[in-house]
Amino acid sequence: MRILILADPLDNQQAGIHYYTRNLLTHLAKIDTDAEYYILRRKKDDIFPADRQIIVKNYRFPAYAALRMFCIIPQKIKKLNTDIVVEPAHFGPFNLPGKIKRVTVMHDLTPILFPKLHRYHSQLLQRIFLKKILKKAALIITNSDNTSRDVITYCPAAKQKTKRIYLGSDDSIRYTGDSTVPEKYTAGKPYFLFTGTIEPRKNLTELLKAFEIFKNKTGLPHLLLIAGQKGWKSRAFFNKLEQHPFRDDICLCGFVDRKDMPGLYSHARAFIFPSIYEGFGLPVVEAMSCGTPCLLSNTSSLPEVGGDAALYFDPLAAQEISDSMARIVTDDELHADLSDKALKQAEKFSWDGYCKQFDLEIRKLIKT
Repeated sequence: MRILILADPLDNQQAGIHYYTRNLLTHLAKIDTDAEYYILRRKKDDIFPADRQIIVKNYRFPAYAALRMFCIIPQKIKKLNTDIVVEPAHFGPFNLPGKIKRVTVMHDLTPILFPKLHRYHSQLLQRIFLKKILKKAALIITNSDNTSRDVITYCPAAKQKTKRIYLGSDDSIRYTGDSTVPEKYTAGKPYFLFTGTIEPRKNLTELLKAFEIFKNKTGLPHLLLIAGQKGWKSRAFFNKLEQHPFRDDICLCGFVDRKDMPGLYSHARAFIFPSIYEGFGLPVVEAMSCGTPCLLSNTSSLPEVGGDAALYFDPLAAQEISDSMARIVTDDELHADLSDKALKQAEKFSWDGYCKQFDLEIRKLIKT
């Protein structure tokens, strides 16, 4: 039984699907299975056995990316005598013989559900290809019940082949008493933390409004830390940021190394995530794994992931967001309660458990 995982997200991004793919491969390598897993990617490292890594480099000249995706990679897959191909980024796989079974991992449907929040070429490609991809897939793995519902609503033919498996909690993200990392950004002041790419779906302009209301109402010294890279359609956010009356209390941390994330999560008064839509919300689980209370949107998968370990708000209502911020800084009993519940809720999400269930579904598929 030979399974090939298309692992390009390891090499071409640093956001959610990168961490998903890295954790999937790291933990798959540890489990006992009779399946023979290979990965295909752009460059080699030690995440997987060297003899199980197939390297297909990417060259920057016109049309090569399409040639690589639609021609070169399918040829490599056929040459390997692959039984199953897994696409962690849900865009593909393409041009495979019918005997090779396709597994598509669906993280969310935001380009379909909220096209205006994405770049034009991204939403266009999804509209052209996604329904065909879902129909051709032998198995569709989703990360939440909410994503499963969205997939089935969009493509009813996917209903009988969609399987939900909850993502895991990164083993390296756990509570630490070391406050050295946050002190670099905060000089010891209390703070709220957001992590994620700065792009419209994360709804950060509304968070800026909420933070202004919070500061005006409470007069408290809390800072707002935003840890993440600049993404697409972010001009409106940066314009509002520069005009913000409490600009000096807002810190853009940029990309933060993973080894520094436990410190940032652990010492935040609360993790705040005003996203309009999430397929799962990995940063929520990371924050909960550090015992950090979470303030979350009441939309999409976030109540499913946060459970009773969070306060929820309407992401389009800055006043509600601000009210939740005020509650968590003024009510120590609530803070302690949510911190305890966060640690318990985080225990429900395990990468070892994810990979065992993933492997089981793959092995079931090969027998059909």
